[in-house]
Amino acid sequence: MAPDIAISIDGVWKIFGSRAQEAFEAIRREGLSKKAVAERFGCVVGVADASFEVERGEIFCVMGLSGSGKSTLVRHVNRLLEPTAGRIKVGDADVMAMDEAALREFRNHQVAMVFQSFGLLPHRTVRDNVAIPLEIRGASKAERWREADRVIAMVELTGWEDRYAHELSGGMQQRVGLARAIAANPLILLMDEPFSALDPLIRRQLQDQFMALSKVMKKTTIFITHDLDEAIRIGHRIAIMKDGRIVQIGRPEQIVLNPADEYVAEFVAGISRLKLVRAASLMRPLPSNAESAAALLAHAPRVMAEQDLSTLIDVSIEHDGPLLVTSADGTPSGLVERVDLLRALQGRPRAEAAAA
Repeated sequence: MAPDIAISIDGVWKIFGSRAQEAFEAIRREGLSKKAVAERFGCVVGVADASFEVERGEIFCVMGLSGSGKSTLVRHVNRLLEPTAGRIKVGDADVMAMDEAALREFRNHQVAMVFQSFGLLPHRTVRDNVAIPLEIRGASKAERWREADRVIAMVELTGWEDRYAHELSGGMQQRVGLARAIAANPLILLMDEPFSALDPLIRRQLQDQFMALSKVMKKTTIFITHDLDEAIRIGHRIAIMKDGRIVQIGRPEQIVLNPADEYVAEFVAGISRLKLVRAASLMRPLPSNAESAAALLAHAPRVMAEQDLSTLIDVSIEHDGPLLVTSADGTPSGLVERVDLLRALQGRPRAEAAAA
C-alpha cells in the first residue's frame, strides 16, 4: 500500500540577501559552496535543495547544530518564510500557489506551530491563551472555553485555567503553548525546539507527555531539535542537517547503525544502542542448507523481530549458538549470531565489519 503523504518538500532553497536570486542561479550553474556564496554575493544559504516527505501521523524530527538550517526549513511549511526556489505541498494543497487569503485560512485551520519561546499573552489567563486560535476563527465564548478546558485537561493543567503566565513554571507555560496548538485542531504540528529551554527533568517529562498525546491525536508533526537523544526518543524518522543541507534521513536505528558520513557518525557516537537497535536490523538470512535450517528451527531460542539489543544479549548469555528471529505471527524470518550483537554494540554494521 502506498504511503499517505501529508507533507511534501521538493527541492526547497532559501538564500538570504539582496542578491539571493543571482546567487541561486550561480549555485546551480557553478556548484558554489556556502562560503563562496557569502564571499561573492554577500548572501547566506539557509536551506539548500531540501527534499523529503512526511507520512500522515508521522513524527518527523529535523536535527542539526545551530546554524544548520533546521528552523529555517520548518518555517517554509506554512510559508512564514518564502523559499528562493522549490515546491511545498500539504496533502493535495500547493502551498506555494496560495494567495494571502488562502494562506491565512491554511494557517488558521491546518497548521499550528509551537516555538521554543512560550509566547503567552501575560494579560490573559491560561484558558484565554489556549482559546486564542478559536477566537481568531470567531467561535463563541462558550465554545472557546469548552474546547480550551478539554485540551487543558489533556496537558494535565486542570485547576490552572484562571492563572496567568507569571504564576506558572516554564514547563507549565510550555504545556499551555502546546495546548493552544492542539486547540486549533490542525492537520499539521510544527514544533521548533519546544522543550530546549527547559530543565532536563521537566524536558523529559514533556517529551513523555507529548509522545503519549501523539499516540492519541495522531497528528502529523515536524519536530525541530538540536538534541539527538530527543530526536531518537520522539521521532519515527530523523533528518540530519548540516550547512543547510539534509545529509541523511532514516529511522533512528538506521542512522545509528549506518551513518551516512563522518559528520553523522560523530553525532551518533555516544548514543546507547541497547534499547534502540532491534533484531530485525541485525538478522541475517536463514541457512539455505535444509539440514542446518531444520536444526536451527528445532533448537535455537526464538526472539521477536522488534526485541531490542539489550534483550537479545540477555537471551544470548543463556544460550549458545544463533538466535532465531520470528515475525509477529511466529514465522521464522532470519537469525542473529553472537558476533552480530558485538558489532551492534560497537556501532559497526556487518558489511563494514567484514570489510575491516
